[in-house]
Amino acid sequence: METTDSPSGTNSDGAEAPTVAEAVVDHMLDSGVDVAFGIPGKQTLPLNRALADRDARFVVARHETAVTHQAWGYAETSEPGAMAATVVVPGPGDMNATNGLKNALNDCVPLLHLAVETEREVRGGDGIHETPPETYDTVVKENVLVDSPAGAVPAVADAIRVAREHPQGPVRVGIPKDVLASRTPQPAVGDRSPSAPPAPPADAVDRAAELLAGADAPAILAGGGVRRADASDALRSVAEALNAPVVTTYKGKGTLPETHALSAGVLCGGSSTALRELLGAADVGLVVGSDLDAVATASWSAPMPDRLVHVTLDGDDIGFGYETELGVVADADAFLRALGDRLDRDREAGPSSTASSSSAASSSASSSASSPAADGVELDGTERAGAVRSADEERFAALADGRPPDEPLQSVEVLREVREALPEETVVTADAGGFRLWTLVSFPAAGPRSYVNPGSWATMGTGLPSAIGARLANPDRDVVSLTGDGGLMMCVHELHTLAAEDLDVTVVALNNDDYAIISEEASRSYDFPEGAYGWADAGLDLVAVASGMGVPAERVTDVDAVGDAVDAARRRDGPALVEVVTDAAEPQASEWMTRER
Repeated sequence: METTDSPSGTNSDGAEAPTVAEAVVDHMLDSGVDVAFGIPGKQTLPLNRALADRDARFVVARHETAVTHQAWGYAETSEPGAMAATVVVPGPGDMNATNGLKNALNDCVPLLHLAVETEREVRGGDGIHETPPETYDTVVKENVLVDSPAGAVPAVADAIRVAREHPQGPVRVGIPKDVLASRTPQPAVGDRSPSAPPAPPADAVDRAAELLAGADAPAILAGGGVRRADASDALRSVAEALNAPVVTTYKGKGTLPETHALSAGVLCGGSSTALRELLGAADVGLVVGSDLDAVATASWSAPMPDRLVHVTLDGDDIGFGYETELGVVADADAFLRALGDRLDRDREAGPSSTASSSSAASSSASSSASSPAADGVELDGTERAGAVRSADEERFAALADGRPPDEPLQSVEVLREVREALPEETVVTADAGGFRLWTLVSFPAAGPRSYVNPGSWATMGTGLPSAIGARLANPDRDVVSLTGDGGLMMCVHELHTLAAEDLDVTVVALNNDDYAIISEEASRSYDFPEGAYGWADAGLDLVAVASGMGVPAERVTDVDAVGDAVDAARRRDGPALVEVVTDAAEPQASEWMTRER
């Protein structure tokens, strides 16, 4: 193996060789990874020294549970292929970070996780923080342990490639501290570009075009794979060519801007009866970039079209939960572009082509009205999508307008005011929890990198950390974190990171002093008293908490004041928090949006 240095720790010209940590950081920077999130420890100091000397951005978090969420938010709001690194100490630090690693794995989001391992001469002797390296195998795409000091840079180079290769994901590289501090010569590494994702077979594209263009009422379900493949433009083109409503999953939200005439909403736990009926009434469905997981489909109880075209990178997902007429293992962007090209060719060929029954729709489409689906009569997609949006808006309005003036605010009216106060290009990160379902169904997302929330892992405590990552990735855009009091308290320490790093992030916290989604189920199904898991007698003052960490804050109880407070916070230089008091007893989205009316 060719190396750049001599075994003595000097270069061939006699100059002192860089440390392994320096060589690792140099390769990271050469590969476009110039931001790292972490908490320093004695074990990480060789890396911290190298990062500081090379002017890489190292954000010091207040707990390791946040660092992987920060890197996840960075990648989710960046251009394709961009990623950040995380740096943690062995054992407790590594274990704390696993929650975010699993979240990134489920969401197919790339990040480089550098875990400093116990020194080689101590390993196996129950050294401080020592854990078996294989502990992390199931929470990352790949887990690599550097045993030979000369293998550090090759391991990191491969890790970056694997993380970026579709399906993307987090890669852990464990490097012992004694290796990082050594001046062991590192091999020269060649090109480590990720391989291209699989393209669809031409005959599969032809068959999909026949099925979809021949449908009377097609529908599209777009998942996170569309986001990760940067396929939003291709999705829009296909939807317009087919005049097909687009429903998204949790992770697909925003892949078609939700102001588009064909946007019909999000398939999630809070989906409305109207949205579910739209999917069930479609005669042919295209599922692209989704594994149709149990979370999005309510354990496969959500209705789907009888005839499905399912496009995903993992063949094991096809036919699992729903019967599929045509399964295609392919990249979402490659498939959608090929399908769009085929539909264009068929349209140019005229009515004799197999796709002649398709019709175009634009973002401002106002096609003529169509008859109800029957006897091969084609339905207008914009009207079908618009009917769902109108039905949903009626439910939102009924909830907000039905609130007595002296009662706490409803989430939907707060979210409406927040959305109206924010520029469309604002990056919004949403935490998990009961309020997230209201966010998914009632807060329009402007684009794929303008809205972030966790997918099937559904971990709470992501909203604020991911906003920190998003701000580092988007220094010229407004960044707003939407969170509930429950989610915020699981990462509240990161308010101090906002202040310490002087990051211009606005936190909007809906505070109902309750794990309301749990309390509601406990009362309804298990005979607990209302508010069983709330803090009515020990209310939380988020303004005091934020102020104590150096973040200016304001509390709002009047719906008319929400927009002004959010706008003022957004315009402030530096971080700010707006606490909005909401009703712990408000209906949950899963119940209200499906209630018979």
